[in-house]
Amino acid sequence: MKSLAFLKALLSIAVVSCLVSVTDLPAFGAEAASKSGQMLVYFGTYTGPKSKGIYVSRLDLATGKLTTPELAAEVRNPSFLAVHPSRRFLYAVGEIADFGGKRAGAVSALAIDSQTGKLTLLNQESSGGDGPCYLVVDQAGKNALVANYGGGSVASLPIRNDGRLGPSTAFIQHQGSSVNPQRQKEPHAHSINLDAANRFAAAADLGLDKVLIYKFDSVNGSLVPNDPASTSVKPGSGPRHFSFHPSGRYAYVINEILCTVTAFTYDAERGVLREIQAISTLPGEVQKGYSTAEVQVHPSGRFLYGSNRGHDTIAVFAIDEKTGKLTLVEHASTQGRIPRNFGIDPTGQYLLAANQNSDSVVAFRIDPKTGALNPTGQSLPVPAPVCVKFVSTL
Repeated sequence: MKSLAFLKALLSIAVVSCLVSVTDLPAFGAEAASKSGQMLVYFGTYTGPKSKGIYVSRLDLATGKLTTPELAAEVRNPSFLAVHPSRRFLYAVGEIADFGGKRAGAVSALAIDSQTGKLTLLNQESSGGDGPCYLVVDQAGKNALVANYGGGSVASLPIRNDGRLGPSTAFIQHQGSSVNPQRQKEPHAHSINLDAANRFAAAADLGLDKVLIYKFDSVNGSLVPNDPASTSVKPGSGPRHFSFHPSGRYAYVINEILCTVTAFTYDAERGVLREIQAISTLPGEVQKGYSTAEVQVHPSGRFLYGSNRGHDTIAVFAIDEKTGKLTLVEHASTQGRIPRNFGIDPTGQYLLAANQNSDSVVAFRIDPKTGALNPTGQSLPVPAPVCVKFVSTL
C-alpha cells in the first residue's frame, strides 16, 4: 500500500510539473536549467536584407558563454516569441498586415529540436488583426494569446496536443482613443499577459492609456471583460508592456510615450489593479527620439528592468517587497542602439539586451545583491533583434 501511495504522489507531481512554465516559477526554472547546464536562446527579429527569421544561440550557465547565433527557422517578421510550458514548441507573431488575403497578421507554431535548437514550422493561423506584436502561452499550454498593435485587438488561439494552432476562439476589438493625436487616435493593443493563477489577462493598450483586464478560461480559450474592465494611466503615457510580480501582489506597466513605469497593487481574486506609483525610466526629461520598450521583473522579485530606446539604456529599479514601489538603482548602457525586448534567464544570472538598430545582442551578468548590470564582454551578431527567449535543453 505504501508503494502504491508513493507512485500516486509521483504521478501527481509529474502532472503538476507539466503545467508549469519555466518563466512563471523561477525556482522550477533554475532546477530545470541546472540539469543540463545550458539553455537555448531564441532571438525574434524583423526580417529584411539582413535577417531571415528566428535565430538561436546556446548559453552556458556556468560561464555565461554564448555560441554564435544560427538561423533556426525562416519566418516573416517574427518580432515576438513565446515558449510552450513543455518546452517542445515555440510560437511567433508574424508582424505583418496581410495574411491569408485579409488585413491580419500571423501566428506561427514551431517544433523545437532540443539537440540542435532548430525549429520546424508546424502551421500558421491568423492573429485576427494587423500588426501582431506580442503573444503569451497560458500556463496550461492550451492557448496562445496575442495582441494586435495595428488592429487594436486581442485574440486567443487554441493549441492542439501536437503543438499546432487552431483558429481563434476569442477575439476582442478595442475601442476609443486618448490625448496624443499622433499616437493615440485609435486603439493599439501592445501586449497581453496572464497572471499566475491563469485566471486574468492584462492587455496594455498604448492608444487608450489603459490596461484592460479580461477573465480568461483556459479550457474554452475565452476572454471576457472583467468588472472593472480596465485601469487607466496618466493621459498621454502610452502603456506598452506589462509584467506581474512573482508574488502575485504587484504588477508594472512601462509607458512608451512618457518613458515611465506605473506600479500597481494587484488583487488576484478580483483581477483588479490599483496604481501606487509612476516613476521615470530616464535620468532627465524625455527628448525627441526617446521611448521605452520592455519591462520585466527579476525572477527573485527584487528588481525591475525597463529598456529606453534613444537613450539606449536599461533602467534598473529595486522593488520594495512590502509596498511594491520602485527605487532607481542605475541606468546601464546597452552598448548598442534602440534596445527593444531583453531576456532574463530563469536562474536570474544573465540579462541579454536586443539592440535592434545595431544588429547586436549584448550580455550582462546581474548582481544578485543590487540588481546592477555588469557587461560580460559578449556582443552577439543578430540582425535586427527585437525579442529574446530562453528554453532549457532537458
